[in-house]
Amino acid sequence: MILKRSIDAQVEAYLQGDSYKTLFIWGPRRSGKTTLLKRLSKELNIPFFNFDYQPDRELFIPRRDVLEKLVASHKVILIDEVQNSPESTVALKLLYDDFKVKVIATGSSELRQKANQEFDTMAGRFHEAYCLPLSIQEIVNNTTTPAYEKELFFDDLQKKLQIYGTYPEIYTGEKIPEAEKIDLLEKILNTYVLKDVIDIYDLKNEKLARDILTKIALQLGSEVSIREIALSLNANQITVSNYIEIFIKNYILIPLPSFRTNARNAVSDNRKLYFYDLGIRNVLVKDFRDLELRPDKGGVFENFIVSEIEKQRKNSGEKLSMYFYREYGGKEVDLILEDYKKNYTAIEIKTIKGDVKKIFPIPHTQETVNTQNYFDKITAIFQSF
Repeated sequence: MILKRSIDAQVEAYLQGDSYKTLFIWGPRRSGKTTLLKRLSKELNIPFFNFDYQPDRELFIPRRDVLEKLVASHKVILIDEVQNSPESTVALKLLYDDFKVKVIATGSSELRQKANQEFDTMAGRFHEAYCLPLSIQEIVNNTTTPAYEKELFFDDLQKKLQIYGTYPEIYTGEKIPEAEKIDLLEKILNTYVLKDVIDIYDLKNEKLARDILTKIALQLGSEVSIREIALSLNANQITVSNYIEIFIKNYILIPLPSFRTNARNAVSDNRKLYFYDLGIRNVLVKDFRDLELRPDKGGVFENFIVSEIEKQRKNSGEKLSMYFYREYGGKEVDLILEDYKKNYTAIEIKTIKGDVKKIFPIPHTQETVNTQNYFDKITAIFQSF
């Protein structure tokens, strides 16, 4: 099943446009980046370079004679897993400065961290876009549903996505038995989420990485204390903090900081942490029961909505910041969206119908998102900015 992705329109605009800046497409493994490059390779009748392989990496040394050969043979240069060659940023800079060739490079945002000052030389020479696990909007764009079936479709969809997540190969595998889906999610977690991140960062403890993610998976909707996680795992706080930042940079975790009207009066410096994909989260806690049988269904639905809004934010390029808000008395607003003009939307996330608690102290728009209205509400929220 070939899916139309949000990134497709951005790639088409880049290929048809006048810009020769490198187009970086960031996202986790298995989210569809390689599929995109394979399609472009076929459509443009050009090969693509996979930086998992050393021979491909060696073709991008920053020498004029080498780069001239690349440009002569490729009207567009396609690179997969670019993070495996941080030094290639020098070649990418030269390709823009001296050759004016279009380059599409996919990978994790790790390239920025690993290249350090070399990546800084790319300033003003690149665009960024994202290819993440499927969003609801992408699923709807690939689905034809009669009007009389839409209510049932969206009800069934939110239940399925909260259990198995939205990695493309999981979602499109309609006929895959449940046990095989779980096995596939385990493989994605162990091979592409844990092992890949461990290898890229040369981390020392894969078990600790999994244990940290599991602790976070058990705290959906609650503030996460690095100190408490470190104590419970008999680990160093700095190590735990570093692992969490790595998971954030590699599109595994979504951080949600506390909104503070006054830093000195902040309730807490702790963040909430959510998963980009709930299938990965459910593998960590080993729970694939129907939602109605689960004591964590409120937190799972909250994660579902936060992740969908985050994916929509990145896919659309909207300049929005995301927070939660809590008063000293304990009252909370699940999600605060803030645009660059300081317009605010307070969102209460509920599994059943209900109203927003009117506690956010700044003028704002209020919304309630529940299992019946989630798609229309998220669509309307983004149309309002």
